[in-house]
Amino acid sequence: MRPSDPAQWFLAALLLFASLATPAVIASAQEAVTISPPSKIALAHMAQQRASLDDLARRELGQGISSDPDRDIRMLQRLLDRRIVTLEDVGTLQAMGVVLGDLLAGELGLEWVIYDDASGRSRALYDKQTDNYLFPVTMISRRQQVGNQKPVADIYRDAKAVIEEKRPRLPFQ
Repeated sequence: MRPSDPAQWFLAALLLFASLATPAVIASAQEAVTISPPSKIALAHMAQQRASLDDLARRELGQGISSDPDRDIRMLQRLLDRRIVTLEDVGTLQAMGVVLGDLLAGELGLEWVIYDDASGRSRALYDKQTDNYLFPVTMISRRQQVGNQKPVADIYRDAKAVIEEKRPRLPFQ
C-alpha cells in the first residue's frame, strides 16, 4: 500500500523516521521467517554494488574501498557530505549499505544471509552468537530518504552496539 495524498506521505515518512531513530535494526529469529544463504545472483549483485561504489569513490574522492572501518566510514560520509550520492540515488545508497555491512561483518563475525518474511526478501547480517539479524543495506538509504542526516560513523557504532549488547558477557571481561 502506498500513500496517495501528501498527508499520508507525511505520516508514512514520520513513522519511518521514528522507526529509524531507534536501534530497531535488529530482528529476532523467533519471527516466522525463512533464512537461506545468498544465491549466486545475490552475491553477484552485491559484488557489482561494491565495485560500482569503489569506482565512484576512486573517481570522485581519489580513494576506494579499503575494508578498514575508519577509512571506509569516512569515505562513505564524504560521498554524502559532498552530495556525490544524493537521496534520489537509492541504488548507490544501498551499495553504501552493503559496504557498511561488510565492515560490520568483518568486525563482528557476522554472515550475509537472505531473510525472507511477510515483508519480502532482504539481505541481512546474521549473528550466530545471538541469533539476531541486522539489515545494513538500507541503514543509510532509508535515513537519507526521510531527511535524517545521522553520520555514517554513528549508524555504524549504533548497529555494532545493538549486536554487542545482545551477546553474552564473558567472565572477567
